[in-house]
Parts: sequence; structure tokens; C-alpha cells
Amino acid sequence: MANLANSVCLKNSVSLWSPLQSPAAHRSSSIGFRTFRRSYVVSSSSFSNENREFVIVGGGNAAGYAARTFVEHGMANGRLAIVSKEAHAPYERPALTKGYLFPLDKKPARLPGFHTCVGSGGERQTPDWYKENGIEMFYEDPVSNIDIEKQTLTTNSGKLLKYGSLIVATGCTPSRLPEKIGGNLPGVHYIRDVADADALISSLEKARKVVVVGGGYIGMEVAAAAIGWNLDTTIVFPDNHLLQRLFTPSLARRYEEFYQQNGVKFLKGASIKNLEAGVDGRVTYVKLDDGSTIEADTVIIGIGAKPAVSPFEGAGLDSSVGGIQVDGLFRTRVPGIFAVGDVAAFPLKMYNRIARVEHVDHARRSAQHCVKALLSAQTDIYDYLPSFYSRVFEYEGSPRKIWWQFFGDNVGETIEIGNFDPKIATFWIDSGKLKGVLLESGSPEEFQLLPKLARSQPIVDKAKLQNASSVEEALEIAGSSL
Repeated sequence: MANLANSVCLKNSVSLWSPLQSPAAHRSSSIGFRTFRRSYVVSSSSFSNENREFVIVGGGNAAGYAARTFVEHGMANGRLAIVSKEAHAPYERPALTKGYLFPLDKKPARLPGFHTCVGSGGERQTPDWYKENGIEMFYEDPVSNIDIEKQTLTTNSGKLLKYGSLIVATGCTPSRLPEKIGGNLPGVHYIRDVADADALISSLEKARKVVVVGGGYIGMEVAAAAIGWNLDTTIVFPDNHLLQRLFTPSLARRYEEFYQQNGVKFLKGASIKNLEAGVDGRVTYVKLDDGSTIEADTVIIGIGAKPAVSPFEGAGLDSSVGGIQVDGLFRTRVPGIFAVGDVAAFPLKMYNRIARVEHVDHARRSAQHCVKALLSAQTDIYDYLPSFYSRVFEYEGSPRKIWWQFFGDNVGETIEIGNFDPKIATFWIDSGKLKGVLLESGSPEEFQLLPKLARSQPIVDKAKLQNASSVEEALEIAGSSL
């Protein structure tokens, strides 16, 4: 099995500085207008933003948590602007494939309920919060061009924005099926923002047969939601089992059996040839490479995502590693420009490699770390512990709620304890060290133990762990090694 760390590892290098630039010079030029000004004969009235010292491009999780950190440091009011293609203030994006898709009679999540930073127990930052804190917001107007020399941005609507320090937090865009094979047909959905989720809900209200393309996080979460709508649901994916980047075959089988018990059908090892439309132009069939077809009036594509580096790819930034390359303080090679969240390719310190991680926890932490480094004397290198989680079947009336968490690195051999009724744990051990651990349906105390184990990487008694009679005993054995 390909390990998860390698799946996010994009370049085995930690060299981030250009030969002509020292780290000290980079830092001194990364603090905005206070220490980094260039003189251009441009009237200030030419710019559409009044707040010009700090500009964040992007309106997702990372932008919301970065804004909170600016406020906490007293550096937002009259100084910070956020430019977003979203119609809404930053929100906790994971909700879109979880609670937002609950059936309408089962208390679905809706804004303003999940604006950042409620996902981490913080304040709900509604649009009024940004106004009250003097943060200038530009909605539904993504950046289309950057001029690094003049330190300006141009938006789709033609607005010219000035920045002193720029934080790129543009996240990812969903990978799409080509238009020529039906990837844009009515009834075919991709999920990245509220508008996407609303369009899917509109389809689910009328749907009979749903096909989910992809066996990863999006596929598993959307399929679970579709079952809540009592819809005929099929997951199609080319791999041998669900979530192949992380789950072992044995662990995947437990989840697949649970999904099947709840009515989900699986077509593994299958690839899409094309999507076919009916006389009304709407998708009606999914045709596979083997020539077989599946009837569908709603199709959800969950086949991964790509870092949204445009328009910054041609602006002197290094996107060759699959994102915008940064150092441990999220500085790019261009003075005064930073990148955080999904779009950043950063040094994964504990594993000594460059990685790009698409996860809400990293979006939050990277944004906070970047802003603290920008505004203060903090020089601590970002030391991220990879973590992933999913929560599904949480709507009212569900026979069981599913909630698992993973921390660390899925390398080495595995030991599986438990029978999924209700708990199961998988431990990854490499050269005697506990490198990663996944737990399903743990208690709060058990979940809190996982990052401690993964970060410490203790030597564990493999034989004792294998002979544990329960998940609780296995975690006690592992915990005693700390």
C-alpha cells in the first residue's frame, strides 16, 4: 500500500532559498509597508482597497483563521483586506460534505452556523465580525493577475488592489472530468463551495439514482449523505478498496461492509469512459470502460483536487512541487509574499521532506503560524503532525455514527485491533517505532492520546500489542511506551 506521507510528499528537498537571497534579507522584507516599500508613481486613489498593509487572497478556512490572528495581534483594523471568489465570509469548509448535505428534515448545517472559527471552538466570524474589526472584504471577485514589482493585484471585475504583505490562501479546485466525456452535464456535481453544495442539494431533492465517482474522502462522505436521503447509491472507483491512500485492505473492508449494510453498492477497479445525457440534456447513465452502464440522474465527482496556484504560477513563485513552495515560516521566494493552507508546499519537519497537505487542521495551523511569524519576532519553524479524520452518518435516525481520526505516518507493518463493533484501531509500526495510528469511535480521552503517540514515535512491544484483547488494552499498551 502506498503510504499517506508519500501521497502528500511532492519533492524530497528542503532547499527553499534562491541563491541570491539570504533568509535574513527575506524576513526583513516580509513585514509589509513598515519595512518593505517600493516607490511607484501611482496615485493612491487608483486603488480599490483602503486597507493595503496586509492582503489575503482566498476566502476559505485559512483566510478566516489568519484574520482572527491579525485581530488578536491588533493588526487588522484599517490594515487588512481579504479578496475572495466566495459569496460568503470564510467558513469551515468540511461541513459541505458532512452536515450541510443532511436531508432537509434532519437538521442540516447552514450558514451562519459554521463560519470560522467555530470548528476549533472559536468565535463565529460572521460578515459583521469582519466589519466590526475593520477588515475590508471583497466578495465574489477572485484575483486574476499580480504585478510583483508594483505590489498590486487585479481582480476579475477590474479592481486594482495594493498590498504590502500578501498571503495566498487560495486552497484547491476540484479535479474535473473532461467536458468531452460529459464532465459538465447538468446533474454532474463537484463540491468546493456553498454554491456547489446548494446545487447538489437541489439535485438530491429530485434524485432517484445517485452515482458517486471516487472512493476517497469526498466519495465516502457524499455517499453516506445520499443514503440519508434514501437514494439508490453506487460508488465507482478504480482502486481495490476505499481510501487506498490510508486504509489497509482489512480496515477498508470493515467500512465497506458497513456502507453495504446501509444500502451502498460498490464498483471497485472500475473507470469511467463517459457520462451520457438523456433527451433533456441531463445526465442519465455512467458508462464504464468495460462497456457496462449504470443508471444515474445525479453524479458526484470526487476524484481529488488541484492547488489553485493561478495567477501566482507565473509571478516568480515556485509551483513545481504541486503548490507554492514556502519555508517553515510560510515565506515564498518572493519577499513579502506568503502562502498557507492547501496551496502551500511546506517543509514537513518531522519527516524531513516537502509536502502539501489538504486538510482543515493544516489550513488553520499554517495560517496562524504564518501571521504570528509575520507580525512578531517568532522564528519557530512550523512543525506539523499530519492528521486526518472523517465523520459520517451523523444525521438523525442513522443506525450508527462513524467518526475516525488518524495521526502520523502510515508506513511499515500494521497491527489491527478490534472488530468495528464499535471500535477498531490500526497501528503502523516501522523499525519497532509506532509511526501512525487510526482509531474509530474512540472516546475523547482516547482520541487525545493519538497525536501524543504519533509525535513521540515510541518503541512498542509488537507482540504485546498484537495480543491485546481490546482497543482499550491496545491503546494502554501503546500509551505505556511514552
